[in-house]
Amino acid sequence: MSTKFKINGKAVQATSEPDTPLLWVIRDEIGLTGTKFGCGAKLCGACTVHLDGEPIRSCSTPLSRVSERLVSTVEGLSRNNSHPLQKAWIKHDVPQCGYCQSGQLMSAAALLASNKNPSDAEIDEAMKGNVCRCGTYVRVRAAIKTAAAEMRGAKA
Repeated sequence: MSTKFKINGKAVQATSEPDTPLLWVIRDEIGLTGTKFGCGAKLCGACTVHLDGEPIRSCSTPLSRVSERLVSTVEGLSRNNSHPLQKAWIKHDVPQCGYCQSGQLMSAAALLASNKNPSDAEIDEAMKGNVCRCGTYVRVRAAIKTAAAEMRGAKA
């Protein structure tokens, strides 16, 4: 049995069992290792990816749920750090250990896809499910504002 879906715009066919967490299919079967395992209980956000544009926790999403759908991972933002969020993350020196950053970026990307000018409260609400053990939340918020400004064509 196999499950067909698209990941970062590319059609794939996964052969893992239907109840296999999407995280392990992405990492082990497809070979995209940007998405991280954090808690395994959808509490920390490190494994955040998009399913049809909506952020989900891949550690608790079974492969069967993504059949014939579109999955986007952090690698789908850009391979050369040209996405506004990636550039802002670098500008604001957001990562320390970096482990949570792929999930942080994917949650931020989902926010900016629907809101190009989020307030602090809206950023905090969108990002509240992403835990950063290094505590870079202030820099995350600043980077999101910078990326939002670039996406709107404004100066940050």
